[in-house]
Parts: sequence; structure tokens; C-alpha cells
Amino acid sequence: MSRATLDPILDHLRGEPSRTWSIIITIYGDAIVPRGGCVWLGTLLAFFRAMGLSDGLVRTAMSRLATDGWLERIKVGRNSFYRLADKGRDTFRHASEQIYSLHSPPWPGRFDMVLLDGGADRETTKAAMETAGFGVASPGLWLAPAGAALPDLANGALRFEASGDPSTNRALAARSWPLDAIAEAYRRFQAAFEPLAAGLEGGVHLSDLDALVARILLIHEYRRVVLRDPVLPADILPEDWPGASARSLCAVIYRQVLPGSERWLDQNAIDESGEPLPRSSEIGSRFTT
Repeated sequence: MSRATLDPILDHLRGEPSRTWSIIITIYGDAIVPRGGCVWLGTLLAFFRAMGLSDGLVRTAMSRLATDGWLERIKVGRNSFYRLADKGRDTFRHASEQIYSLHSPPWPGRFDMVLLDGGADRETTKAAMETAGFGVASPGLWLAPAGAALPDLANGALRFEASGDPSTNRALAARSWPLDAIAEAYRRFQAAFEPLAAGLEGGVHLSDLDALVARILLIHEYRRVVLRDPVLPADILPEDWPGASARSLCAVIYRQVLPGSERWLDQNAIDESGEPLPRSSEIGSRFTT
């Protein structure tokens, strides 16, 4: 019965292109890095077997990630241990605040608007401005809630403030960010995980290993949505915006599966010295602020 609550989520995952490498990054960022960052390959293989993924597929993905600079491999005798490299650590560290925060930012009452002349490489400019939280109001005109830090390539650009009534602000936000697509992604996330939340609320018991599977799949899927979300203040979002309820759903499930998942890691995750990976107090503060 307990495993049945995970089957629809696993079926959903199997129906998509292989994302084993992405789930590996998720388990490192969410569960391994807070415990020190280096873990025995056998620990990871046991976890992925519970997801129905073969050892060969996981080994291939690990090797590819090491080749691409995401992981570092350490050999101790015949055993392999992997650590998330600086590239992976930086990526997940920058994302963590957005993933594990429980509240949207306050509305400062106005937008900052930035006019760029388009002289720089368009793709580079687009990536840098979007990473900084800016949306595109019209070609060359970027905006964000007031106070957003400009990337270096936009230093010296013309910057000014703008504000309007609530309906105008919402319309401008809807024009500048792909909110419809993001909202639909949040709804798909909720549809996939609401049955699990209902099962846990109804008393379904997950084994410690299945609790870790649920935890990692939850963050893996939620991360894919929330990192596309500019996380705008509620005042300028559509009134039926599903981001807040999706965030609450994620927080509720995470708290319920956390104790069991941490027990499994206590008993099975070891580092290159042969010692269990120590728990981190950081985990308990997630989804609390």
C-alpha cells in the first residue's frame, strides 16, 4: 500500500526523457552536500534501485557528470566515492534560497526599468538579465520589482522607475514574464503530488528508503518549476496564482518525509573514510521562512 502512493510519480518520471543525471544533482544538493558532500557510489545505487533505475544507467550518468565537471571521483581501494564539484555546489547554492523559501517577497510599490541598447550578445544579455530576475516588457526594455541588482553587463544602462494601479501592475507583469506557462507547470506539479500528500495525511506509512525517494522526487520536480519562476510579489501576480499553494504542498510533504529519509541516510550514507555522513542542522530550517 505504501509503495502504491509513489507509483504514479515514478510512472510520470519514466514517461519523460531520461533525467537520471538531473536527479543525481538533486540528491546531492538536497541531501548529500549538507552532510559533507562526498558519498559512496553504493549508497546512490541503492537509492536509484528503489526508483527502478539500473546500476548501469546510474554509473553511466555519474561518469558523464564527472566528465562534464559536475562531480569529482575519489577512489579508495575498489570503491568509488563522488563529491559535487564547485560547479554543482555553486548552482545548487544559488538555487537553494528560491527552492526552500516559504514566502514570496514583499512588493516595493514600483518597478525598476532598464533600457539596453542591444549592443551586447543577445543570448548572453537575456541569460544574465533573466538570472537577475528581470522580465522583458518590450524589446530592449527590462523590468523587475524595485531593488533588483543589475548584472555587470547592464552597468551604465539607463534605469528608471515606474508604477501604476494594481491592475496595470498585474498586466505589466503578465506581459513581461511567461506566467501562464509557469502557472500550468505548478498545476501539473500539484496534480502529481497531491495524492501523495493525501496518502501521508491519511496514515500511509513509507519505508525510510521510500521516504527518501519521495523527498528527492518532490524537490526534483518542484525545482524544475520554481527555478523558472521569477518569484514575484503576490501583489503583481494573477489573483488565482497557483505558486503559493504549490509551495505549501511541497513544504507539507517535505516535512512529513524528512525524518524517515534522514534515518535512511544515517544508516546507509558513508564517506571515503568509511564513516556515516553526519546530519546537518540546516535541513530542519528548510521551508520555515
